[in-house]
Amino acid sequence: MASWPEYGRLSGTRTDHALSDVELARGKHDLRDFALWKAAKPGEPSWPSPWGPGRPSWHVECSAMSTRYLGPAFDVHGGGRDLVFPHHENEMAQSRAAGDGFAASWMHHGWVTVQGEKMSKSTGNAVTAADALERVRPIELRAYLLAAHYRSTIDYSEAALADAAAGYRRVEAMLGRLVARSGPIEVGDVPGSFAAALDDDLATPAAMGVLHTAVRDGNTALERGDLRGAREMAGEVRAMASVLGIDPQDRTWADHGETDAAGRALEGLVAELLDERSRARTGGDFARADRIRERLGRVGVDVEDTSHGPRWAVAVTRSRPATPEDNP
Repeated sequence: MASWPEYGRLSGTRTDHALSDVELARGKHDLRDFALWKAAKPGEPSWPSPWGPGRPSWHVECSAMSTRYLGPAFDVHGGGRDLVFPHHENEMAQSRAAGDGFAASWMHHGWVTVQGEKMSKSTGNAVTAADALERVRPIELRAYLLAAHYRSTIDYSEAALADAAAGYRRVEAMLGRLVARSGPIEVGDVPGSFAAALDDDLATPAAMGVLHTAVRDGNTALERGDLRGAREMAGEVRAMASVLGIDPQDRTWADHGETDAAGRALEGLVAELLDERSRARTGGDFARADRIRERLGRVGVDVEDTSHGPRWAVAVTRSRPATPEDNP
């Protein structure tokens, strides 16, 4: 690799230090050299070549697939941060040495951990998407993943997943309340602060912060009777949620049963009652707050108070059939 002066630029690795292992250096002209074609070994697949039977290296396989499906130059190459060196370093070197522009940008994501330990099948702590989707809806799982920067580590826990789902339901509830009061909401304009966050290395946590601030401001406007201001904020909320792929009123989710008229009505009613309960608690009327919670419980809505506000969910089972007095 002495003929490729940019080698090591992607990872910032001092390759003369990183590849000082005597065994790795055996048979190489330069410590940084890596195989493009591996000689055949017994029992392995192989193909004929001018250098004898063998197979492409792991690095060549990936360059070949990228070029086959994306062309000689493309915008983004992703992968885990553990692949930066040597794999992606080698991919870029061999592709550009062959004359291809290859990837313009590289995005390396962090790991998912459980109690600080990397999630993997070998350790038995892996949580599959199917496992997570038994606990939350797909749109809520997406919101949970967006709450962390792609380069950071996500320490998975059911409590964190539930908190993210509760936060997302506040987005749904705000939009549902407005739809119930004043009809459908058109997608508005994306706020500049939201666009700036995504322009800054795809900073989704900051973008989600702008989204939730708009939800809070929309609820405040609605509470003070400013329907026009609330609808304007709701339009921005839909715009931001649309960019992130979590707009609850988008047909993508509606077609998969994520939202419907009854669901939006429920979200709006529960949001109204929880707002009423919060005002009662703030005013010291805890008896009234308890009665509202009990009314919701009788019709199958469980309410849990968390550090981020009340979290609600439709109960899986009901202790008895509903009666007319249960109607909130």
